[in-house]
Amino acid sequence: MSEDHAMRTLKSLFARVAPPAVTVGGLLIVWEIAVDAGHISQRVLASPSQIAASIVKTWPDLWEATAITTYEAITGFLIAAVAGVLIGIGLYVSKTLYRGIYPLLAAAQTIPLITIAPLFMIWFGFEPLGKIVIVAVFGVFPVAVQTCRGMLAVPQFYEDVALTCGATRAWALWHVKLRVAARQVFGGLRISAAYVFGTAVTAEYLGAMNGLGIWLQAAFNSFRTPLIFSATIMVVALTALLLTIISLAERLLLGPDDTIAFNDDGE
Repeated sequence: MSEDHAMRTLKSLFARVAPPAVTVGGLLIVWEIAVDAGHISQRVLASPSQIAASIVKTWPDLWEATAITTYEAITGFLIAAVAGVLIGIGLYVSKTLYRGIYPLLAAAQTIPLITIAPLFMIWFGFEPLGKIVIVAVFGVFPVAVQTCRGMLAVPQFYEDVALTCGATRAWALWHVKLRVAARQVFGGLRISAAYVFGTAVTAEYLGAMNGLGIWLQAAFNSFRTPLIFSATIMVVALTALLLTIISLAERLLLGPDDTIAFNDDGE
């Protein structure tokens, strides 16, 4: 890598990281000053410094709860990812399957979590299995839809060229159409990933033995605002980490996305 290329890479990275970092830093400073200057009770609104101190103080218990929620969310997400891609391919291949399955997938997304969580508690008890199933059910829809839409958007000549070269329709489906539609598949994965931790925590809050949902419930019942914020920070951090991993996987498998280009001035 040349020195000039390295400088351009660092400049591009700085241009992406600096604005949100400055914005977040400024908001945290304003938040801290407002709480201190307004003499706001910690039970009403904790300051960033109080939240940080609470995380450090309760870290062993917070990490144990976070690990359980992470296991439920990631396991459910992986199931949703695999099932979503397979269902999306099925919706693309079969119009009958599309007419029969797609309305059910859409309807499942309109059901409030609070209305079906009691059923999962009856079926699976308070164990993590029920939370995994809930995460998978609510996470499969965007993956399936984006996979199907991505394959429908692939121009027909891609498949025609492959068939002309001697490929079977099944080979062309898996190695041509799905490959061209991969950007939209990853888009569906991002949409699903953005909600899996929130879904897992909400399911735990409605009924579980441990996890960040139970952590939030205990913090709310005791009016310990810093603990509520600490759980929120963990959910945001884990979601950001999962989205980053998906973006890195997309870049490694498909290369950089050149659909949006910027000049040296970031315009």
